[in-house]
Formats: sequence, structure tokens, C-alpha cells
Amino acid sequence: MVKEAIKKADVLIEALPYIKEFHKCVFVIKYGGSILGEERVRKSVLEDIAFLRYSGIRPILVHGGGPNITGRLKELKVQTEFVDGLRVTDQATLDVVGEELDKLNDLIVDEINSHHSLAQGFKSKDGLLFVKKKEYHKELGFVGEIVDCDYDRLVSALNISIPVITPMGITADGTVYNINADDVAYFIAAKLKAEKLVLLTDVLGVMRQANDETSLFPSLTLDQIDGLIKDKVIAKGMIPKVMAAVRAIEKGVKKSHIVDAKISHALLLEIFTDQGVGTEIIL
Repeated sequence: MVKEAIKKADVLIEALPYIKEFHKCVFVIKYGGSILGEERVRKSVLEDIAFLRYSGIRPILVHGGGPNITGRLKELKVQTEFVDGLRVTDQATLDVVGEELDKLNDLIVDEINSHHSLAQGFKSKDGLLFVKKKEYHKELGFVGEIVDCDYDRLVSALNISIPVITPMGITADGTVYNINADDVAYFIAAKLKAEKLVLLTDVLGVMRQANDETSLFPSLTLDQIDGLIKDKVIAKGMIPKVMAAVRAIEKGVKKSHIVDAKISHALLLEIFTDQGVGTEIIL
């Protein structure tokens, strides 16, 4: 019993310099995909985020919800079309996207607030994010590209809570558009000059061989990433995550991290331990 208690104390002591270093720093965390629908994983992630807030860090959570949206559209017998990973969004699809993301926003806020009142939700029509229609080689419908956010409102919320942000925004004429959650996360991280951007996913991080966990890259520079994309080591769904991490660093964010949310308390292990558990991306 005493040895176990000493081990726990050792973990806390290891975390101490990081808690001191990151006091009052902004972390932007993106969380979505299938791992958002797994209750055990979600509760662990949200508990970690509450812990970050209580430790003096100022986290912002941007969430997705693709699988929920796809499932609801299937129930309604609405066909979903994707172009290069982007969901073609007509008005009927947009309505479902908004409803599903708003429900997820409520769920996340409630679960964070189970650790006492910490979270504040920003939903699809709250006007926090400003967008323009995304120009693409194929018509995408109501798919937007983030151009700005209500900085003062976001900072005010951050001073007293954990902002939980739905990736939908409005245009100058008040039209609502769907936005890629990775893009929202990197944009906000850059806008607030965050200490870290953390992209939670369902794989360990960037690996040289997809099925070999021992091939994980614990750290990568921007120059190394260019080569790994050319060599197709970074491919498919990992490319947009890595590129969001790269763009954030190019805009002044100090570090980006790609972390497997399925690992229990992965956020805390990545941030508060010397070794970490995912891939950090640095300049």
C-alpha cells in the first residue's frame, strides 16, 4: 500500500514542472469522430479536460460529430456524398448537421459540468465563428471556411469557463455553414496564440508503419513531415490532422500533439509526463 502511494506521489511530482510551466496557458483540443461516441473514452477525455482547468491551464474544446450525423442521415434515408473527405451539405443535410452537433455540444457541456460548473457551450447559431462559403472544384453546398471569430467573446468565456465549440459558423449575411472541426481548432489556436493544439484521434499518432505501434514518432519537425507525406508514410485521414497541426505552428502555436484518445487519460499522460504517449509536432 505504501509503495503504491509513493508511486502516485512520484507521478504528481513528475507533473509539477509542467503544471508550473503551463499555468494560465491556452490549450485548444479537438475531439470528434467515432471516439466521441464511446462513453468510456468520452468520460475519460472530458475528465482530463476538467483536470486541466483545475490545474490552472485554460482549455478550449472544439468537437466534431461526423458518425452521429451520418447515422442520423441514414435513419432519415438521406444519401451522404463526400468529396475529398468533405461532406456535401444541402439544406436538409445542414439541418441534421446542426441538430446533431448541438445535441453533442449539450452532452459534452453536461458531462464536463458533472465535475462542477466549468463548461460553456457555443452552438451552431451562436455567432461565435465567422465563415465564408468554401470555394472548391466541386459544389459542396453549405460548407464553409472559417475567416474569423468573436475574439473578445471567446476570451471572456475562457476566463471563467471551458468553451465548448460546435464547428459551425455564420456568414456576413447570417447564413449558417458547416466547417471542418480540425480547421476550426487550428484557427482558434492560432488566433489565441495557444501554447498547444491537441488533436485527439483513434490511433497512437504518426507511425512509420500503420499497424506497428513500436514505429510511433514521438516527435516530428515540420521539415520531417514534408518528407513523410511525400513518402506516403503520412497518408489518408492522417494528412488533414497533420496539416492542421502544421498550420497552427506556422501561425505561432508552440506545439501540436496528435494523441490516441482511447488510451485512458491520454491527455494528461501526453502533457504532464516526460515521455508522453503520442506524437508532438514542433517547428
